[in-house]
Amino acid sequence: MPTAERDSFALFSAAVNDSFYIQTQVPIEYTDSTAKRYPVVVLLDANFHFPMLAATIRQYEQGGLLPPLILVGIGYKSFQDMDSLRPRDYLYPAALPSDELTASGGGNHFRQFIVNTLLPTIDSTFRTTKQNRSLLGHSFGGYFTLYLLLAQTIDKTGEFNNFIAASPSLWYHDFFLNQLPSTLASLSRRDSTHVFITVGGHENPTWEVRPVITLTNNLKKNSALHVKGGVYNQLEHMDTGQLSFLKGLQAYYR
Repeated sequence: MPTAERDSFALFSAAVNDSFYIQTQVPIEYTDSTAKRYPVVVLLDANFHFPMLAATIRQYEQGGLLPPLILVGIGYKSFQDMDSLRPRDYLYPAALPSDELTASGGGNHFRQFIVNTLLPTIDSTFRTTKQNRSLLGHSFGGYFTLYLLLAQTIDKTGEFNNFIAASPSLWYHDFFLNQLPSTLASLSRRDSTHVFITVGGHENPTWEVRPVITLTNNLKKNSALHVKGGVYNQLEHMDTGQLSFLKGLQAYYR
């Protein structure tokens, strides 16, 4: 049982062979009841995004703009570690020479950490509901968010229902994630899958804006999916995360 509204702890992943640093925030009302359970929102790049999103979710909860949620941020030992290790964890498969970056393709190992280690730990520690979970990611994290959706569809599992991908790096590995629409065709309406994809209007038109628009339009053709999002005209790449997370959460929970 948590002893504070916010807490943090290290959690080792055998799949990745490394430790991640987890930050949590429970609802304001959490200690008022011993029976009520809450949806879980998992946030990537927590070193950067968690302090801002946690504070805003708290204000939105107080103002009635969001219901009570349990926020779980996955981070690294330091901001510098996050910057260097996120390509290892968020990308799959391994990078092509044309990607012009070093990425080992460890996204599947990171997914195993989330599914087999993190979620069971959170569910055994907090009063959670295993339904209506959300995964939030920006940039490479947005890519991983959509990759996990692809992987859980192929494996016919359903750890998450809601996916928020802000400015996902769709160009990676020669647009590997363009297979999403055909793979997600296997979903049925009972799967209740929600996808929220955004991009900033001031991002690169060829490599960032157009691919997001195309993927979003193709996903909207699937009647089993609930697809929202779009282009935030005045925003650049680093600006889209927080706004996308909040609007996506409101779309899923309000």
